[in-house]
Amino acid sequence: MAKNSGRSSRKPHAATIHDQSLMRGHGGELHQTAEGDTPVLTTAQGAPVADDQNTLKYGERGPSLIEDFHFREKIFHFDHERIPERVVHARGYGAHGYFETYESLKKYTRADIFQRAGEKTPAFVRFSTVAGSKGSFDLARDVRGFAVKLYTQEGNWDIVGNNIPVFFIQDAIKFPDVIHSVKPEPDRAFPQAQSAHDNFWDFISLTPESMHMIMWVMSDRAIPRSFRFMEGFGVHTFRFLNDKDESTFVKFLWKPKQGLQSVVWNEAVKINGADPDFHRRDLWDAIQAGDFPEWELCVQLFDQDFADSFEFDVLDPTKLIPEELIEPVPVGRLVLDRMPDNFFADTEQVAFMTQNVPPGIDFSDDPLLQGRNFSYLDTQLKRLGSTNFTHLPINAPKCPFHHFQQDGHMAMRNPSGRANYQPNSWGKVRAKARSAGFDHSSTTSMDPRSDCVPKALPITTVRHVSSSSARLFTSKNTSSWRSPLNSQR
Repeated sequence: MAKNSGRSSRKPHAATIHDQSLMRGHGGELHQTAEGDTPVLTTAQGAPVADDQNTLKYGERGPSLIEDFHFREKIFHFDHERIPERVVHARGYGAHGYFETYESLKKYTRADIFQRAGEKTPAFVRFSTVAGSKGSFDLARDVRGFAVKLYTQEGNWDIVGNNIPVFFIQDAIKFPDVIHSVKPEPDRAFPQAQSAHDNFWDFISLTPESMHMIMWVMSDRAIPRSFRFMEGFGVHTFRFLNDKDESTFVKFLWKPKQGLQSVVWNEAVKINGADPDFHRRDLWDAIQAGDFPEWELCVQLFDQDFADSFEFDVLDPTKLIPEELIEPVPVGRLVLDRMPDNFFADTEQVAFMTQNVPPGIDFSDDPLLQGRNFSYLDTQLKRLGSTNFTHLPINAPKCPFHHFQQDGHMAMRNPSGRANYQPNSWGKVRAKARSAGFDHSSTTSMDPRSDCVPKALPITTVRHVSSSSARLFTSKNTSSWRSPLNSQR
C-alpha cells in the first residue's frame, strides 16, 4: 500500500498500533510513512505526498489554503467517482473466463470462433437483475441478465441475453413503457426492485403479448439459487452465414453444467434481509475456491421451411421454439475462472451491445432485436461519457484492428502517420499488426496495449463480405432472406 513520504517541517512522534509503525502528528492524527520497498503515496501527477491527513493551513488552526493542490485533486476526483448507472440491469456481477469450441461449424457459419475444435476464446460474463437499482438486493423476483462478451479473432461478439428465453414485448418501441411500469412509481419512488406493484400489473393487463413472459417471471426461474445454476438465452432469432452466404436460422442457449436450482419465495425474503449480496458472494467464493462454473453453448438450427410451417412467428421474441421440436445441440463450453481485480474497471465499465457480431453471424428482422441494435450505442455514450469507450481494456478487442476513428474525450489511440481517411494512397501498413485489447492469460488486470494504433491503409479488400452487409451484395439468397413477418399469424 502506498504511504506518505514522511517529509514535514516539524518532527512527528512515533506510535505503534498492532504491527504498524506510525507517526503521530501534532494534532494527534496518525501518519503511515513509506519505508523500505513500500511505494510513496503520490498525487495523480506523480508528486510525492508529505501529509495525507491534513489540508494545507495558514498556521496550525487555519484557515485552509486554496493553493493546496493535493486536497483539491483528491476531493475533485472523489466528487466525480460515480458514473450514471444502467437504466436497466444496473445491479450486476461479472467474471472472466474462456469459451472452448467443441467441433467446427463450418457447414453453417464462417464465424472464426466456430472453425477450430478445441480453440479457447477469452470471455467476460456479467449477470444482473433488470428492474432494481445498483444498490438493490440480489434475490429480487426478476429477470436475470446473462450477457457474454467473447473476444474472437474477428472482433468482439456480444450475446446479450437473459435467463428466460422470451421477453415481455414484441417491438422495441414499447421498451421504455414496460421498464417505466416496472420501475419505482414516479410520484413516490417505490417499490424498489419489485415487479408486483400496480403500475406494472396495469401495463401487463393491457399488453396481452406479455402473458408468456409473466408465467416465467412468476416461476422459480425468477429467484435462482445462484448465478451458477441459471440457464441463459439469446432470446432473439439470429442467422448463421457460411462461406457460400447460405443462411440458417439460429437460437442460442446456455445450459449450466451445475444444473438448475432456485429458491422459494420465503427463502428469498429471508436471504435478502440477511445477505443482500448473496449471489455476488456465491460466485466470488466459488471461483476463489477453484470451483469454476461451466455452461454449454447450445444452438437450435432451422431453415426457412421450418420457419414458414411453425405455429408462431420465429421473429417474435415473446415466443420460443420448444426443445422437443428442435433439440439444442452443444457447440462449446463457457468456463468462468477469474474474478476481476477491480469491480468498477471491468464489471461496471463493460459495454455490451447486440450489434457486436463477427462475420458469419447476422441478425434476423426481429423488431425488438433491431431496436436494441439501434439503442445500445446511446447507452454506452451516456454511461461512459465518450465515444471512445472501446479504448477501455474491458471493451477493447483482442484481435488486431485498424480504423480511422479519432479524437473525442479521452482518446487513448489515434491514427498515426499522415492519413486519417480511407481510401488513401499512402502505402500499406509497415508495422506488424499487434494484438489489441488485453492479455487474458495475465494474472493481473488486463492492460490495454495502447501502442496498437491504426496505420495508414490503402484501398482495402476483405476476405468475405461482412455478414451484416451480405444482404446488400448477394442476390442469389433473396428468397432465403424473406421475413416471416410478411405473413403474420
